Amino acid sequence: MNMEKKKRILTGDRPTGNLHLGHYIGSLQNRVRLQDEYDTFIIVADVQALTTNFDRPEKLSQDVMNVALDNLSVGIDPEKATIFIQSYIPEIAELTVYYGMLVTVNTLRHNPTVKTEMQQYGYRDVTYGFLGYPVSQAADITFCKADLVPVGEDQLPHLELTRKIVRRFNDLYSPVLVEPQALLSNVPRLVGIDGNSKMGKSLGNGIYLNDEAKVVKEKIFSAVTDPNRIKITDKGNPQVCTVFAYHNSFNSEEASNIQEMCRAGSIGCVACKKSLTSALEKMLEPIRERRKYFEEKPEMVNEIIRIGTERARSVAVETMAEIRAAMRIDYTCIDSGRK
Repeated sequence: MNMEKKKRILTGDRPTGNLHLGHYIGSLQNRVRLQDEYDTFIIVADVQALTTNFDRPEKLSQDVMNVALDNLSVGIDPEKATIFIQSYIPEIAELTVYYGMLVTVNTLRHNPTVKTEMQQYGYRDVTYGFLGYPVSQAADITFCKADLVPVGEDQLPHLELTRKIVRRFNDLYSPVLVEPQALLSNVPRLVGIDGNSKMGKSLGNGIYLNDEAKVVKEKIFSAVTDPNRIKITDKGNPQVCTVFAYHNSFNSEEASNIQEMCRAGSIGCVACKKSLTSALEKMLEPIRERRKYFEEKPEMVNEIIRIGTERARSVAVETMAEIRAAMRIDYTCIDSGRK
């Protein structure tokens, strides 16, 4: 019998609204597959959500539930994956403080992902929490000793910072931390329906997993296409068409044929959008059904989150005991009363 221990992955979402198709192809569908291969920890990063929503904390309760529902609706199995809430793991906050001693402010200011997000949100100055959230992410990853972290290329700087923190900690104190590896996604980023290079919750250009069929159709029919196509018979350029990018992601069997017809001017944008709408509905309808099932059982969802958070907390307590011992801050005079 093969008793080899599964490697652990850490993945998750910031609860700042419902998840959309960009999340689905970028992480969720892969997350569902990975749960069969790895010990999967899924963090609902509510503390990090406050880096941009600190003035609207009342939104978090529903957003946390929505993220949990989105994960369950796409096929995350709570018997295989551990869904937990970040703020209920105090060891993550403690570890963030310790890691903050190992990272300079200049390192954080020059983090390309932080700089990009500052531009996205129009920040000229940032809070301590926003600037330091890559340090918090390092604590997320390492408290559970994750071996692998599924990331896109834009998140690689964060993971590299985590790896540097781990190496420095292990060199300074004791090699108790696991240096995580990137599980790089090769899926291209999904553009927004407005043609923006990114589909984002804050940009209002997404198709959400809980959107009703009517809403999905309206959004698809409002999506930008090749601006040079005026008449149906005009030859198009699929490479500049948002709708064709969606065909590539969600209607791959028909994408090649649609591309040829578009270039030949033998299919109009309306017919193209109808085809895409049909393909998306085949994918989204089962997701909606699973979501409805869980929405009608809020106590079950709460129990899934509670059990997952308790498991994550137990792992965190064990890791922090090792970290305190390595740092020589496990003071025997009072440690017996620590919880």
